[in-house]
Amino acid sequence: MTEYGYFLAAEEHGPAELIEQARMAEQAGFTSLWISDHYHPWNEAQGQSSFVWSVIGALAQATSLPVQTAVTCPTFRIHPAVVAQAAATSAVLLGGRFRLGVGSGEALNEHVLGDRWPPAPVRLEMLEEAVMVMRQLFEGRRVNHHGKHYTVENARLFTVPDEPVPIDIAAFGEAACALAGRVGDGFITMVPDAELVERFRRGSGASGNHKPVRGGLKVCFGPDADEALRTAHRLWAVESLPGQLLTTLPTPAHFEQASDLITPERTARKVTCGDDIDAHIGALSAYAEAGFDTVYVNQIGPDQRGFFDFYRTKVLPQLAG
Repeated sequence: MTEYGYFLAAEEHGPAELIEQARMAEQAGFTSLWISDHYHPWNEAQGQSSFVWSVIGALAQATSLPVQTAVTCPTFRIHPAVVAQAAATSAVLLGGRFRLGVGSGEALNEHVLGDRWPPAPVRLEMLEEAVMVMRQLFEGRRVNHHGKHYTVENARLFTVPDEPVPIDIAAFGEAACALAGRVGDGFITMVPDAELVERFRRGSGASGNHKPVRGGLKVCFGPDADEALRTAHRLWAVESLPGQLLTTLPTPAHFEQASDLITPERTARKVTCGDDIDAHIGALSAYAEAGFDTVYVNQIGPDQRGFFDFYRTKVLPQLAG
């Protein structure tokens, strides 16, 4: 049976707000948490972008829910050996209730140190090597690695969980999906695409070793559907931009320029807005029907308490049934 988690949007809310949302999510009946890992928000209107590893430390004290990054890029802005240390510590603080979600990243976040932004095949090659380095470090042994993209010398993690941190890989295209199947402990994607899920499952090898598939979507609950759509369009028109733009535009200003091309009608096709119970259930059920194990939903805008009340009383009970 598909489970339902809450997606904490670190681009839109400050750290204290994220912690409070996590508490409300647990009280509302959500079973796990995602949290985004960004250096910049997608646009100025979102206005936030706290350091994810600090927030995860606070989440470990505020909630008993499992936590996963969605997603961390362990290849440019932060070296994979350092990401491994952060993930291992997070897993210890959360009593093993932590999964590391990784992806090949966006220039928006990863270009900030002035590194070259290579084409997608190179970024996937870097991601695969980074995953290999992190897996070695999660074992708690001394690691020396001299690879094509990364060097690690005499590195050992002394604070590690009882079991290695699971690494799920985010993918949208065929090549990334193949990588996820080959080296990931699970699969992350943002569209309810049954064919993509099946492709991952075929590529993940051993039958009987079920690797979870997790997906996320955004909604904007509110009693006035038109106002909710205006909020969604103002804050998250970026959701409707084509994939290559998402990975290559370097600044929030560039995303604002591109988002000017997105109409409210197009946002309405991407984001469920308003308080129609059937519409919200239908949006989440599409992921369950496509074979997802967990779906993470994020509420756009300031009405977080109204959203959690709505899902606690109207939506989640029907999904559970």
